Amino acid sequence: MLFATTGTARSLGPAEADAWAVGTWRIVLGALALWVVARGVPRPTPADRASMRVLLLGSVGVAAYQPGFFIATDRCGVALGTLIALGSGPVFTVAGEALTRGSRPPGGWWLATSAMVAGVALLGAGDDSAGVVLDGWGVVAGLGAGAGYALYAVATRRAIDAGVGSTRALAWQFSVGALILSPGLLIASSDGLGDPAGLLMIAHLGVLTVGLAYFLYGVGLRRLAPSTAVSITVIEPVAATVIAAIVLDERPSAFGWLGALVVVIGFALLTRPDGRGRPTLRAPRTPTPTPNA
Repeated sequence: MLFATTGTARSLGPAEADAWAVGTWRIVLGALALWVVARGVPRPTPADRASMRVLLLGSVGVAAYQPGFFIATDRCGVALGTLIALGSGPVFTVAGEALTRGSRPPGGWWLATSAMVAGVALLGAGDDSAGVVLDGWGVVAGLGAGAGYALYAVATRRAIDAGVGSTRALAWQFSVGALILSPGLLIASSDGLGDPAGLLMIAHLGVLTVGLAYFLYGVGLRRLAPSTAVSITVIEPVAATVIAAIVLDERPSAFGWLGALVVVIGFALLTRPDGRGRPTLRAPRTPTPTPNA
C-alpha cells in the first residue's frame, strides 16, 4: 500500500524535476531511514561481511530497478511499462530461487500470480490516459526493472538466511544503490526539489515508500519465499488506482475496475490461509546460522 502512493506523490511534486533525480534522492533518504529503523550504523558486522558479495549484487538490482521502471513507463506508456516491470518480476524471482536455493513454487503460486498479472493488464487497458507503445528499448528497460527487483529480493533473503537482519540487508543495498545512481545527479535536473512541495514529496517518497515500506517488506521476507513476496506487491497498481481516484480524481473505466477485481482475486488466492491460519504458500523456514557457523 505504501509503494502505491509513489505515483500520486510524484504527481503532486514539482514536474520540472527529472525522474532520475527524484529516484536517486528517494533512495538516498530511504537508505538513511532504513539505517535509523535498523538502529545501526553503516559499519559491517561479521554477518554483513560474509554476505557482502550477495548484498553488492542486490545493490545493482536496486540501482537497475529505479531508472528501468521510469524508462519503461516513459517509452511504452504507464500501462505497458508497469505490466512488463511488475509482471516479469515474479518470473525472474522464481528463476533466481531455482538457481540459488533449488526451490520451486507450488502450482497454486503460478495460478495466483498469473491472475494478478492478467488483472494488471486489464487495469492498464482500462486506463484511457495511459497510452501503449511497443518500444524495443522500453521493453528492455521494463525487463531490466523486473530483473533488478528480483535480484535484490533474492539477495535480501540470502542475507537473512546467513544471519543478517532484514532491515540491515536492505539498508546496505539501498546505500550502495544510491552511490551507483548518484553520478547521474550531475546532469539530471533537480529543479523544484528544494521548494516546500519538493521537499515534502522527497520526504514522503524516502521515509514512507522506502524506509517504512521496505522495513515491512523485509519482515515479510523473513517468513515468505521471495517469489511470493514479489507476487504480493503486484497488488500495488490496484492500490495506486484507488489512491489516484480519491486524491487526484483519476477514475478508470469499468474495464479497469474489472482488472482491479481480478488482481484482488489473485491476491486472495496467493495469501489464503491453511487450516492453521498460515499462508499456504509460505516458504519453509530456514534455520538462521550462528555467527560461528
